[in-house]
Amino acid sequence: MKLTVLSHLPLSADQGWPEIERIHPRLVKLYAFIVLPLSLLPPAMLYYAGSHYPAAFLDQAADKDWATVATAFFLTELVTLLAMGWLVKQVAETDGLRIDYHDAYLLAGIAPIPLWLSSLGLFVPSLGFNAVLSLAALGMSCGIVYHGIEGLCHTREDVTAASIVQTVIGAGLIAWALLLMLVVLA
Repeated sequence: MKLTVLSHLPLSADQGWPEIERIHPRLVKLYAFIVLPLSLLPPAMLYYAGSHYPAAFLDQAADKDWATVATAFFLTELVTLLAMGWLVKQVAETDGLRIDYHDAYLLAGIAPIPLWLSSLGLFVPSLGFNAVLSLAALGMSCGIVYHGIEGLCHTREDVTAASIVQTVIGAGLIAWALLLMLVVLA
């Protein structure tokens, strides 16, 4: 999968998604070479930021065992990813769209890429900067799910696609909130 293909995914159902369908990437390959390495970024960046400048983000964060927090974050992230693939399929089918498990897990694996990449912002010790960067990444992830549903389910039902995005992203936000609570409470 080329980077140019990935860059079109949040913006259009007509660009990028047809090529992904055409090459029909194997999930094992996608998860091994894209999902796994990128999903390691947030825990690694949490460890880095927590170890180097914890007070920039949380009071009393210097006392945390950041290696344990990063490990727990990563494991929870993987479980959430598996649940999201299942959720995409269930919600799409509930709304009358057909999507197979391959495409549902493909979409679940591609959608968080902007969020994973936004964790690189933790190199900058600024809560405001990272909040803005995370919101922009969330918007891009919403676009990927929206246009992915349109592209992979071959529908232009805007209301149906938006309904699926709302449910899937809502569940994703709950999962991310739980992950952040893990960081704060750990």
